[in-house]
Formats: sequence, C-alpha cells, structure tokens
Amino acid sequence: MRIVFMGTPDFAVGALEAIIAAGHDVAACVTQPDKPKGRGKEIQCPPVKECAIKHHIPVFQPERVKEPEAVEQLRSYDADMFVVAAFGQILSGEILHMPRFGCVNIHASLLPKYRGAAPINWAIINGEEKTGVTIMQMNEGVDTGDMLMAREVVIEPKETAATLFDKLAQCGAELIVSAIPLLEQGLLKPVPQEEALASKARMLHKELGHMNFAMSAVQIERLIRGLNPWPGAYTHYQGKTLKVWDADVESGSGNPGSVAFVERDRIGVYTAEGILVLREIQLEGKKRMPVKDFLLGNPVTAGEMFG
Repeated sequence: MRIVFMGTPDFAVGALEAIIAAGHDVAACVTQPDKPKGRGKEIQCPPVKECAIKHHIPVFQPERVKEPEAVEQLRSYDADMFVVAAFGQILSGEILHMPRFGCVNIHASLLPKYRGAAPINWAIINGEEKTGVTIMQMNEGVDTGDMLMAREVVIEPKETAATLFDKLAQCGAELIVSAIPLLEQGLLKPVPQEEALASKARMLHKELGHMNFAMSAVQIERLIRGLNPWPGAYTHYQGKTLKVWDADVESGSGNPGSVAFVERDRIGVYTAEGILVLREIQLEGKKRMPVKDFLLGNPVTAGEMFG
C-alpha cells in the first residue's frame, strides 16, 4: 500500500520503522518543522524526520498543514492511506478524505478514555491499572473517530510515563502493521466510540508538577511517575526547587509537608494521608541523585518543612 506517514516525536518512529519493514511504499513523511531546543537553542529536527532521512524517504514539514499549498502537496503523493501518530497538527476534512482508505491514527489509550494530548501521563496520574493503543479511523473531532483495533497494556506498579511510552510505542508499531492489510481487505469493522465514556487528557505544563502535600501520598507518588521525565514533579527545600524522581508510599500521619523521618537512604515527608518516602531527587542546580548522596551534603532533620 502507498502510505504517507504523519508523525513527529519518538513515539511515532517505531510505527514508521514497522511500516517500512512490512514492505509498504512510504511516499513521504510529514512532520513538524525543525525547532530550537535546549539551553543553547540549537535547531533540532524531529525524530521522524531523522528516521525518514535514514530510509531516503521525502520529508515535508509544513508550518500549517491546512494551508492550500500544504494540502496540494499532500494530494500530489497520491497515497492510499495516511497513517498518523502524534503528528501535532489538526487535519482538515479535505485532508481526512483525501486518501482512498482515509486517515488512520495510532492513539496511546483505550478510547474513548484519554482523548487528547497526554494520554500516557494521565493514565498513570489517575491510577489506571491498564491502558493500551487504539487504531482509529480519523474524523474532524479530536480523537473521536471510529475504532478499528485496540490492544491492552498493563501499567506496572512503578511504571513511569517514560517506560510506558516505550511499551505503547512498541504496541502501536505492531498494531498498525496488523491493521493496514486488514483495512485494505475490508476486514475491519469500524466501531463508534461511546461518548458517555469519553475523558480528556489535557496538555501538560510545568506548574502541574508542583507537589501539594495536602494531597495523599498515593496521589503524589502517581504524579511523580506520570510526569517523569517531563515536566517532572517538584517541591521546594530551603528556598530551592527540589525535583523528585522516585518515591514510595508508607502509612503514617503528621503535619503535611513536614519531615517524618530521615534515614541513610530515605526521607519521609508527611502528606494529608500517608508518608511520601523520597528515594531519588534533584536539587536546583545539581545532578539527579539517590537520597543517600543528597544527605551527605544536606543534613535534613525531622520536623523540617518541604514545599
């Protein structure tokens, strides 16, 4: 099948590689424009572009894919299907109906749950025990199209957004190469989403990571995992930002935000319900480190306040 692949981040690369390996004709890769990143603001190209270049596939990077010039460029590829994975732009109805088999999306949740920008993160933050990948026939709504295939993925007790991202990317790659020939043969029956079961996975922002010790230890620990690696969960200690990379939960009660105990490799902090046990942290301007290394230069004492 002749395919135009539309995607931008690492999550989409596995699917692109799998489609190429399956022998499909990838006419072009459409991705976001190169952007400055990091402190040095060096221009970096998206991971999908790097993959396309490696495979000698033409790359198209429109600022706005809905503009007439971009639409005509897409039409020129004469594709049977557009496969979309975390592209980052909304497609117009004209684009959605352009290919013979329409536009098919690889979405990192079990729709209709977690429609939107950050389904992987919110599944962890909200304490879901499972999530998955849905292959969806796109329409003009945001993740509202009919479902074609889905596969569940278990969320492990210490799963982070980073580890779940990798698992779902692999799942999505496997699922899309299974779906394409079945769709071509007319063997997939589109299933409408149940609107009453829909939920939104809103975009992440840095302020979301601010740890509120008036929440329970369980809720904060999920936040830490769900925002790892970005934007990260953080509190404040002695006037400096303290990012928390890993923590456990224990029972106990006390003044929320105050230090419950300090041991060789653990700092316990009271929350509204339970104790958040810090395991790996990063003080502003310092490297990420285990708590035992942090305590060598920062003698924390019981009763001190975080936040």
